[in-house]
Amino acid sequence: MKKRFYFDTSIWLDFYEKRGKNGELTKELINKIIKDEDVVAYSDIVVKELKNIGYSGNEINEMLSVTRVEMIHIKKEQLEEAKKLASERKIPKGDVLHAISARDSESYLITRDKHFKKLNDITKQHLPEDFL
Repeated sequence: MKKRFYFDTSIWLDFYEKRGKNGELTKELINKIIKDEDVVAYSDIVVKELKNIGYSGNEINEMLSVTRVEMIHIKKEQLEEAKKLASERKIPKGDVLHAISARDSESYLITRDKHFKKLNDITKQHLPEDFL
């Protein structure tokens, strides 16, 4: 059975910006995903966050083109759930949206961000090296 992974924005940046050991581990995971013909899901929030830090549409497309990807569109219900949980748990709404997107797309959430520990009831977080 094919696996589906969901990279939060910082994981994409680790890879694209070649951020030391984290970038190397992410590259290894991407190579494994390609070899195994698995998929990386991403959502509107990833694109929005990348644009907010200054990446162009072309750079984002280049970043996402390294493996087979699947776009997930955020739904109104997901936004409402994220807003509520972010307020209750005092964590960024974007992180909650990543967790909800991973859950709803039945993907393994790949992240190094500690905020996701507060979202274990939504989805479990994994490091890239967990799959190597």
